[in-house]
Amino acid sequence: MHIYLPPDYDSGNARYPVFYLMSGGGDTDDGWISIGRLNLIMDNLIAEGKARPFIIVMTYGLTNEGPGPGGRGRRGAGGNPFAAASAAFESVLVGELIPYIDANFRTLTDQPNRAMAGLSMGGAQTRAITLRNLDKFSYIGLFSGGVISTNDVLNTPGFREKVKLVFCSTGSRENPGAIKANHEALNEIGIKNVAYVSPDTGHEFQTWRRSLREFAPLLFRD
Repeated sequence: MHIYLPPDYDSGNARYPVFYLMSGGGDTDDGWISIGRLNLIMDNLIAEGKARPFIIVMTYGLTNEGPGPGGRGRRGAGGNPFAAASAAFESVLVGELIPYIDANFRTLTDQPNRAMAGLSMGGAQTRAITLRNLDKFSYIGLFSGGVISTNDVLNTPGFREKVKLVFCSTGSRENPGAIKANHEALNEIGIKNVAYVSPDTGHEFQTWRRSLREFAPLLFRD
């Protein structure tokens, strides 16, 4: 994994919220740094007072075990490579990674101070994992990774009480209509959510850099 620590982490004893951020199919855990420029985006947002300082954990989500570019296509008992990779990573994330981060870094360990997001396949993983673990995550972000639908909300006990924000984004050359329609549907049932469409981009890191820039200032604000 790669871990982003805010600029003032080593200057005191403060504890920080934690944001778990996934890459996509075929990617590795360094994608958000080497291509996504996450460290530059976050340093600038924090320096400008637009985002609260927090820790970001970027980890390999077993995405190469599923379909997509570079995927080896390992299949579970049900024959679905995505489901197998997602279930395996969920076990690692909840059972090993979160406890490790909380034990080795100065974190705020309660549900309101933990977020998860991902791009493309990592967004789909984020959706599946957060809906099953609302006791762990209060902010959910899907970057070109589908939506949290009204059915998700209605079929997930405790969603209204536990989730502070849903963020769904896409490039303008992808499927912005679906994102906007879902945004309006969530508004109608009273779910706090943000829809972002990156102008003149497709399924690419420019969309996801911009999505991070829009999502990060919304995190851990209350």
